[in-house]
Amino acid sequence: MTKKTAYIVSRFPTVSETFILYEIIELHKLGMEIEVFPLIHEKGTISHPDVDKIVSNVHYTKILSLSILRDHLYWIIKNPKNYLKTLFQVFIMNVRSLKFLSRAIVVMLSSAQVARRIEGMGMDSIHAHAATHPTLMAYIVWKLTGIPYSFTAHSTDIYFNQTMLGEKIQKSRFVVTISEYNKIFLLNKYVNIPKEKIKIVHCGINSSIYKKKSIRKTSTPFQVICVARLEKIKGHKYLIDALAQLKTQNIDFRCSLVGDGELRQNVQDQIDRLNLNDTVTILGFKTHDQVVELLSQADVFVLSSLSEGIPVAAMEAMAASLPVVATAVSGVPELVGNNKTGILVPSQNSAELAEALLTLYNNRDLGIEMGIAGRAKVMTEFSIQNSALALYDILQSD
Repeated sequence: MTKKTAYIVSRFPTVSETFILYEIIELHKLGMEIEVFPLIHEKGTISHPDVDKIVSNVHYTKILSLSILRDHLYWIIKNPKNYLKTLFQVFIMNVRSLKFLSRAIVVMLSSAQVARRIEGMGMDSIHAHAATHPTLMAYIVWKLTGIPYSFTAHSTDIYFNQTMLGEKIQKSRFVVTISEYNKIFLLNKYVNIPKEKIKIVHCGINSSIYKKKSIRKTSTPFQVICVARLEKIKGHKYLIDALAQLKTQNIDFRCSLVGDGELRQNVQDQIDRLNLNDTVTILGFKTHDQVVELLSQADVFVLSSLSEGIPVAAMEAMAASLPVVATAVSGVPELVGNNKTGILVPSQNSAELAEALLTLYNNRDLGIEMGIAGRAKVMTEFSIQNSALALYDILQSD
């Protein structure tokens, strides 16, 4: 009999985390009962067509409601000592940062209701995506209900916000991480954690939905695409500088930036300042089908991130037979083989980024070879079906 699992995620539905949706759908196909509990209801955003397949299994909370108060009273009456101890522990472990503390309080408010729902549904286990606030909720729910939890660690959630991370790992059933790089990082930082507690399961994609790029050796202009949130961690400013260098060499190219975020105006200002309006366009968020179509029209995919897990956007580009130019950070080299499926460059280095793009501009045959190799690698090593099966086996284990 399969275990019933509660999935805790940051936002749902959201176009930037389609890999979680894929994962849940595939686990459903394998027979798992999954109920999804998002911290934030992402209203009015571009979503994925497959969201409808699991929408009946998604449960939202309203912090400003009488039901939240009733749920807190329930846990206070049921076990006042445990409730107060949990509240105090979360407060103490987050008090060093007002930012973390304020968010932890919001998570604590929601957790009482989520805990009661999960208990009432007879869930056997909890799995959270991201080591930060989703796992904090899983931790609190475990403290209140005794239902064991696990979580998937990605990248920024373990490198830039390590509040309570050691405690979360120690008390979990196991930790899934998406790369060997992440596993080594966690084991080096928390030396008392048994290495078998950290499992590696790659994010995966359904490569069959991506159009295999038709061969265009001399397409003009050269089509560059970047699919990434417009946030500092994605390093767009280095990409824009690199593109400006290409323009000074009279390279005929067009670059499409797919994604949105808090730095959109900053990126646009840089484009304006460097007179790149005729070559670089911010397209904003696009539906998944639109991204698939845009990838099919491109010649190269580029990612200039300062940190990454194993980027799903790059997997999708490789599935579309595109060569990838990316920064050699975190787990990226586990996906992009340098001079095999793409070109890796140092982080925060616009000159080398420009040189890599120029190499593929001047040698279209090389780009085609890399694209073919990249598609083959993704289909064999980063299949969502294989990844979901591996995670299924781990989640069902005792």
